[in-house]
Amino acid sequence: MPPITLPAPGAAPARPAAAALLGEAPLTAEHFERIATMLHEHAGIRLREGKEGLVRARLAKRLRALGLGDFDRYLAHVESERSRAEFTEMVDALTTNKTSFFREHSHFDVLREQVLPASQGALRLWSAGCSSGEEAYTMAMVLHESLDSASASRARILATDISHRVLAVAKAGRYSAETLADVPKALLQKYWRPLDGGARYEAGPALRQLVQFGRLNLMAQWPMRGPFDAIFCRNVMIYFDKSTQQQLVERYRQLLRPGGYLFVGHSESLTGLSHQYRYIQPAVYAR
Repeated sequence: MPPITLPAPGAAPARPAAAALLGEAPLTAEHFERIATMLHEHAGIRLREGKEGLVRARLAKRLRALGLGDFDRYLAHVESERSRAEFTEMVDALTTNKTSFFREHSHFDVLREQVLPASQGALRLWSAGCSSGEEAYTMAMVLHESLDSASASRARILATDISHRVLAVAKAGRYSAETLADVPKALLQKYWRPLDGGARYEAGPALRQLVQFGRLNLMAQWPMRGPFDAIFCRNVMIYFDKSTQQQLVERYRQLLRPGGYLFVGHSESLTGLSHQYRYIQPAVYAR
């Protein structure tokens, strides 16, 4: 990355710092490129052209929180900070975490009708890019409704994401009634505890005992071992370039048991990638 030149002591800033702290700090093309490069190298995420306004708006909050007047100072802070804490904050701010309960419902039909009957021994599932936890808790409800009590007690769901912010929400397991609107009423009553007179709900112990949340950068080393019966990596790879997607699907295959399933988002596919998966249906593949 190019070196950063800070103003000489006593030099007047190009614009009043107060204006920048109110969210007016300009984001130049050079700033955007440096941020995009850091995000891609660390997390595999490709920031596309046209996202400059989004980047400036989201990071302006970090400039205000840190009392920094412009993006030169902010990037100097990010790049030099030994703890990397602010880099983590930057990744959190720039990653999109849209999800919902029972999103892309047909995938959970495949989970119930094909993955679970074919499993051998203790079932292992992975929600890769779990965001705020809705996907993992949906998987847990499907398991409890489909398996006998002994099999359900041995099953485990690993749920990972790069964002500390959304993982905190997932671990808390508390959602508004509106967020849980797509959960059938019978399942809501069975597995969720009402809070605030039903305005919010909290995941019950039956769900929590199945799910283990943890932070994981998909571009880093993976500490867990397979095999997994299924890996859900849905609406995640759209943020990666082809070479990163290729790397991921190969690594996923190594952790899937023979015949194990890979689920991607309906806006995604393995078309254009070199792979040895067997096509099952749109956005569903098997090793």
